[in-house]
Amino acid sequence: MSNTIYCRCAFAQVIPDDIKNRQLAELCAGSEPFDAIPDLCEMAAKCDPKLREIAGDESSRIIACHPRAVRGLFRQAGTPLPEEVEIVNMRENNSQ
Repeated sequence: MSNTIYCRCAFAQVIPDDIKNRQLAELCAGSEPFDAIPDLCEMAAKCDPKLREIAGDESSRIIACHPRAVRGLFRQAGTPLPEEVEIVNMRENNSQ
C-alpha cells in the first residue's frame, strides 16, 4: 500500500464531486504513487484489515475529510493512527 491514501468518500457525499475530482486529477498528474479507496467510513465500519496497514506506517498521508473524524474512524476500527500521520482535509483545503 502506498504512503498516500485518497478517500473518494463514495457513500457519505460530504465532499463535493468537483473538489474530489480536482484532488484526484492532481494526484494522477503527480509522480507520487497513491492508493484510492472508495470510503474510509465503510472500511472502518467493516474493520477492514487495510486500515491496520495504513496505521502501521507513520509516514502515511491521508487525503479525506476532517482530521478528527479520520482519527476517530481508525480508533473505532481498533487501529489508532500515529500522531505523525498527515491528514489533508479536502473539506477545507481544496487545492492540495
